[in-house]
Amino acid sequence: MYTLMVADDHPLFRDAIVGVLRDGMPDSRVIEADSLATALAQADCHDDLDLILLDLGLPDAEGLTGLERLRDTVPLIPVAIVSADQDRTTVLEAMNLGAVGYIPKSTPRQTLLAALTQILEGNVYLPADIMRRSDTATRAQVTNLSADQTSHHGSLDLLTDKQREVLTHMALGDSNKMIAYRLAIAETTVKTHVSAILRKLGVTSRVQAILVANDLGLGRQNERP
Repeated sequence: MYTLMVADDHPLFRDAIVGVLRDGMPDSRVIEADSLATALAQADCHDDLDLILLDLGLPDAEGLTGLERLRDTVPLIPVAIVSADQDRTTVLEAMNLGAVGYIPKSTPRQTLLAALTQILEGNVYLPADIMRRSDTATRAQVTNLSADQTSHHGSLDLLTDKQREVLTHMALGDSNKMIAYRLAIAETTVKTHVSAILRKLGVTSRVQAILVANDLGLGRQNERP
């Protein structure tokens, strides 16, 4: 059973997403918050929280400051953004600040549930248009990569064949456990490959590696190996 928090000040949307969670994840417990202050207080009281779904329009938080406060105050609780803002820069900034997912409010019910399942299984979730294409300049600006690091993104020559396979599955949203299953290798081996991939691509996080992979054409939707 999962324990989820929905932090949104709009009663109609909060009720709607809570209803989707209760229908689609009936064994889960849902906690509600209508402000950042309430979300912080609830997080402090519930040490069993598995995920916080955070709106960027809370009355006592401007932009991504709510995400920053939550990451600083309760760093062990994953936070996913659920927002009407679909600007690519905002999405990438949120991921760079430690969000485990970014779900537009226009997301259909089944896609929302699939995204939450993916996040709760330890994966990251990005909107489909971000997964399909990424802008090199935007990515470099948001993730603060140096010019030298960005230049490394144009080639996969440093990766072994197995590392390319692992990176492709990463870009498709597979967890380390799922990659291990699909490639018939140990999960510890997958972790070793992931570490090597990050080092060779000159990035510091799984999200950055996924963006690089998609920019280079790996892991596009419906292209599972």
